Amino acid sequence: MVDELVLLLHALLMRHRALSIENSQLMEQLRLLVCERATLLRQVRPPSCPVPFPETFSGESSRLPEFIVQTASYMLVNENRFCNDAMKVAFLISLLTGEAEEWVVPYIEMDSPILGDYRAFLDEMKQCFGWDDDEEDDDDDEEDDDY
Repeated sequence: MVDELVLLLHALLMRHRALSIENSQLMEQLRLLVCERATLLRQVRPPSCPVPFPETFSGESSRLPEFIVQTASYMLVNENRFCNDAMKVAFLISLLTGEAEEWVVPYIEMDSPILGDYRAFLDEMKQCFGWDDDEEDDDDDEEDDDY
């Protein structure tokens, strides 16, 4: 019986030694993989935004359409950052300078509801800075009459 226990103990020790060696090899492989992953991550660059950051708007009526297109395009490709109307309006406000910035201050001071409504904010901007959708519609109607 003692001999059997000695043989069993010896077999267990041999198995333990083999498992320890295998464990050491696996740990070394894991270390190499972690280092390789870190090297690969350093090489990966996040994709650049295909739409440039919009320019500021100081209130020139002629630049309003360009400003709206630039900001809308930028927000569209970065939609995860602009998940609601309040974020969109805040972004527009952050790009206002000069007369346009002065125009928005009263809305902020009175915590106007348009600060949370992107379409209403754009409509107010268009009205204040001279973008008249009716004029565009009239021009389109005149062009239609020419055909």
